[in-house]
Amino acid sequence: MRTLRVLLRKEFLQIRRDPVILRMLFVMPIIQLMILANAATFEVKRSRVWVVDQDRSVMSRGLVERLTGTGRFIVSGGSLTNDAAEHALTGRDADVILTVPHGFERDVRMTRHGVVRFAFNAEDGAQAGVASSYATEVVARYARELSASLRPSIESAAPSRRTPVRGQPKLEVQRRFWYNATLNYHFYMVPGILVQLTTIVGTIMTALNIVREKEAGTLDSLNVTPITRSEFIAAKLIPLWVIALLQLTMGLAVGKLLFGIPIEGSLLLVYGAAALYLVAALGVGLWISTLVETQQQALFVTFALLMVYILMSGLFTPIRSMPDWAQWIASVNPLMHFIALMRAVLLKGATVMDVLPRLAALAATGAVIMTLAVRQYHKGSA
Repeated sequence: MRTLRVLLRKEFLQIRRDPVILRMLFVMPIIQLMILANAATFEVKRSRVWVVDQDRSVMSRGLVERLTGTGRFIVSGGSLTNDAAEHALTGRDADVILTVPHGFERDVRMTRHGVVRFAFNAEDGAQAGVASSYATEVVARYARELSASLRPSIESAAPSRRTPVRGQPKLEVQRRFWYNATLNYHFYMVPGILVQLTTIVGTIMTALNIVREKEAGTLDSLNVTPITRSEFIAAKLIPLWVIALLQLTMGLAVGKLLFGIPIEGSLLLVYGAAALYLVAALGVGLWISTLVETQQQALFVTFALLMVYILMSGLFTPIRSMPDWAQWIASVNPLMHFIALMRAVLLKGATVMDVLPRLAALAATGAVIMTLAVRQYHKGSA
């Protein structure tokens, strides 16, 4: 027992003397819990609706009011034709198109039958399915309201002829799911998982590769050679940059062959975006390597960062369902921009102009992160 007590004391002292491990064990879990408990939610809180009201009647306006009154739908725009609506859906300015055809109110009053059409952005099949259920329920509830309001007017319109009251109005909902008509979950997840895999190579391997030099003692030897630090960093990062792109190629091939993932857009655009994104991912790995001294510490720090990094990227849960402060944090996450770009290009056939804001965000975050990491490395190894 005495031997065990001595060994236990030694282990606890060793942990206490490692400030990096202590922070990872006690500080990071609390931060992760506070952030992710609010951010990681599968609930579809708000869907943006583009309204194509061709009827422009009291009933069509009432339907829109019922949708927005639930708090789950907000009107992002409106037009009389579908061209502007389709452009909004393609450009992610809307999640749903509501079309109320001409003669909607007349048909409901005369034939007790009306048609409304919904088109959903089904990149995320689960989110589109939930939004479709919400919309269908709102329409059914509105039909019951119309039944109660129309019955008195019919009974008073022909009291002498004893005309039988027609049945309650039926509002038929016609639905279309764009970009993923079958709501295949693989179409949504595989592009995001490919981004996650390239992130693991770019971040974890970079951190471990440089820290391994520290542990072996070769980093100090390299620092006194004619090799400049910039050349050393480039030599460490470029092979991993190439390997990550090769891994992306393998992942695209597997996704196409095994899961039938559509590739509607330009692969050249995908690789260009990946090249920009990997600058940020490698920069994060380089920055981590300046903070730690051992590979164990590097794994702890990288794991803690990647958990927040991934869960606030839109990979599993929709960004718009997060609180406003979490959406603001996610907007500076390069992983979020690359995942959104991958899905837009592969599933929707988006062009450079369609994803230009994403490309600009990747370029900006990559430049900032890599610059800070290189400066921190020079400072830490000086």
